Amino acid sequence: MSSNKDDFTFNKVNLLKTPSGRKILKKGIIKDEGYRQFKKYADLSKNEYDGFVLRFKTDIYGLLNSDSVPLSTHDEFINEIGGSNDLRLDSKDFPKVKNNLLNGDNLFDRIKRILNSNFVKMTFPVFYALYDGFVDFKKDPSLLKLRNSVIDGHVIAIDLSEPMDRVLDKDEDVEYLDDYKFLSPYILRLAKQKISGVGNGVYREFGNGFKDALDGQQIDYEMKVGLKDLTYENLEQSYKKYRSILGTAGKNMSLNQKPLSEIYYIGMAKAAECVGCGNEIQDAIVTNGIKSPSWPLFYSVTTGNVKKGFKLTLDKSYSYLSEAYSALNMLDDDFEIKPFLGFLFLTVSHYNEFWYRELLSNRTDLLSKFQKDIDSKIINL
Repeated sequence: MSSNKDDFTFNKVNLLKTPSGRKILKKGIIKDEGYRQFKKYADLSKNEYDGFVLRFKTDIYGLLNSDSVPLSTHDEFINEIGGSNDLRLDSKDFPKVKNNLLNGDNLFDRIKRILNSNFVKMTFPVFYALYDGFVDFKKDPSLLKLRNSVIDGHVIAIDLSEPMDRVLDKDEDVEYLDDYKFLSPYILRLAKQKISGVGNGVYREFGNGFKDALDGQQIDYEMKVGLKDLTYENLEQSYKKYRSILGTAGKNMSLNQKPLSEIYYIGMAKAAECVGCGNEIQDAIVTNGIKSPSWPLFYSVTTGNVKKGFKLTLDKSYSYLSEAYSALNMLDDDFEIKPFLGFLFLTVSHYNEFWYRELLSNRTDLLSKFQKDIDSKIINL
């Protein structure tokens, strides 16, 4: 996982701390096929990354520079994502922000900042592996000519969450939030351009997945502000924000062609939901608070027991992951990247186990704090 900002989670000392981490180390020692494939795609993505970044920067610059109606572009984007005024840039600021972005290295700096994302860096090698698996399955090397377009498009679409989250959370790059408001519509436009060039079926699937992800995000927001109750069903629906993004990307790494598109969807969607549980455990440690809404909050409040709430969250992550493994079992044993996917799912499991262990072993003070919050009704369903 050397392409990940959270390198320390996967160093040798921390791998030894979890059951899944010890399996990863064992596979590394014997250099089994899963380990070798995982290393191959981690190295490939590092080699390809600079070229991707250059294409991203150059294409965004071209879109900004050639757009004579940026206000219309902005309004169209705001409408498409549900009319959020938090992401709207005041029209009087457009000329200043656009000129600033097109001046010197400012645009390139902003792109570099939003690409510094765990989600982006962890999915990049996965998409290469999935696409290669598809090409081998179809026995058609000519399909490789579409690889950059479909991978670039989906990575750029995933990266769109970074500037949007920073604007909404206001906890990172606060001096550049107007730049991110201005850039976001062009990032989505570029993703669409790349994916639409691959084919109508792929582009239509991307559109459906993007809409589902926005629906999940909306349900998440409505629970956060109290418009919807924190319930099991609402949480499952909100998790579309995870499963739709990666599940759709999985489908399209097989150019949305069955049966592989369905298998890839299950594997990627369920792995993403599994990681979502781990994110919520990690967030509790990093922010000293239980995220609302989240599985730890739901289980803690429902049972009245915070320690049990986090254990149930880990159990929930295993439930998601077992469905991801079911996708693996749908593939023939000679499917080229099957070992890679098995190794990938182990890294997901280790990530969750590591943060759960960190909370229980090293942050019992937080567990006590969270329990007091629950008992005093500071946190309610």
